[in-house]
Amino acid sequence: MLPSHAFIMQALEFLATLFIFVVGLAALALVTVYLMDVTQRRQALRRNFPVIVHFRYLFEHLGQFFRQYFFAMDREELPFNRAQRSWVYRAAKNLDNTVAFGSSRDISQPGAVLFVNTPFPTLGEDAVPPRKVVIGPDCREPYVTRALFNISGMSFGAISKPAILALSQGAKLAGCWLNTGEGGLSPWHLEGGADLVFQIGTAKFGVRDEAGNLDETKLRQVAAQPGVKMFEIKLSQGAKPGKGGILPGAKVTPEIAAIRGLRPGQDAISPNRHLDIRDNAELLDMIARVRRLSGKPTGFKAVLGGAEWLDELFALIRARGIDSAPDFISVDGAEGGTGAAPQALIDDMGLPLRESLPLLVDKLVEYGLRQRVKVIAAGKLVTPADVAWALCAGADFTCSARGFMFALGCIQSLRCNRNTCPTGITTHDPRLQRGLIPAAKAERVAHYQRNMTREVGALAHACGVREPRELNRSHCRVVAMAGRSVPLNALHPAMHEKNL
Repeated sequence: MLPSHAFIMQALEFLATLFIFVVGLAALALVTVYLMDVTQRRQALRRNFPVIVHFRYLFEHLGQFFRQYFFAMDREELPFNRAQRSWVYRAAKNLDNTVAFGSSRDISQPGAVLFVNTPFPTLGEDAVPPRKVVIGPDCREPYVTRALFNISGMSFGAISKPAILALSQGAKLAGCWLNTGEGGLSPWHLEGGADLVFQIGTAKFGVRDEAGNLDETKLRQVAAQPGVKMFEIKLSQGAKPGKGGILPGAKVTPEIAAIRGLRPGQDAISPNRHLDIRDNAELLDMIARVRRLSGKPTGFKAVLGGAEWLDELFALIRARGIDSAPDFISVDGAEGGTGAAPQALIDDMGLPLRESLPLLVDKLVEYGLRQRVKVIAAGKLVTPADVAWALCAGADFTCSARGFMFALGCIQSLRCNRNTCPTGITTHDPRLQRGLIPAAKAERVAHYQRNMTREVGALAHACGVREPRELNRSHCRVVAMAGRSVPLNALHPAMHEKNL
């Protein structure tokens, strides 16, 4: 039955009225924005170009997303390009990671790393798993592990409960360790059953008294928790050397506040250094104190700015005795990441890992401490070539935070500091967290770690050694000017073999 003429006319009149109403609302909104723009006194563009200037702000905001998905080439983006992210995503999903028709990487660029293949690579039947390494052999409870690639510090608070659960469960499946970050030990770290490195940041969250000093009772309680294997005193981290941790109050939930010893909604701003560590002597005193109280290997994490500090520290260790040395040193490159830091520190402070890691290892060799002190390297190590280079340069272990964030599903939306992470990793919004299923993501974390170890092994076998920890500087070359490469042991000749 066809609608009547009257009904059609009524419908048309309604649509016309609705159209006029919408146009009127739009006109009213434009007038309101115009008046707000021309009367405000803070922005010249808004006063001079009212209304239309907002299109500029919109395009500026959308620009980073269009560049990421439409305009940037596979190896152009920073901090991580599409080729790096794609490798991690496929490794985490346990998919085939082979490529065809040749590499898209420009191997003539200065700084490019090339590995030295042998005409007689290691056969599969001759290959062996990464050997076990003992950290803190003289401690009451030494830590023994063969894991090459581990999860770097990410605090509960900086990342969400489901993210912590997935990382902890994934680390357990893969057999690697998980660093707690400076936010204290949460139940979610423990629930997964992974080996844990408890990080003591400058605010000493989780082991502090009301005044912010180290609470020995709390430290013993943390040390007694199952899974806690080592303690790391954080002096500085890659993205913000000289600046303490920053957790905006919007992310300080009642649960996080209880773990850290804060008020809900209070900004968690750590001091830019430990108040009770003013020099090298007090650093060694703190290491000895934590090691004595916990009975477990204790070291420190730092970004290097040069060799002078290492000379002074290692000379003091030699004067005090080798037992005063840290059990490990975690060196973070200036290219390390964080959820929030001043751009001046992210862009311009500290040495990159390519320079600081060989420097640290060489100084340990120079002072006769290389066997005593294990070296852990971090700083944009997310692919097998990155990790293999670090092992060649002298690292005993490598760590990554952002690599494992990609394994959790991070899309590099650059919203870590806004509590609006679309993948649920760095947000405490329940609506956004619900998309991150810990059990499913734990499998991806484990796949990523295992595939990383397997492919680093493939590089090692192509170099003619049986397992990755046998790599040394003779197995690696670095492209210099004019596209010609130089052996790594020529660039850094102080150490020809890793284990001196």
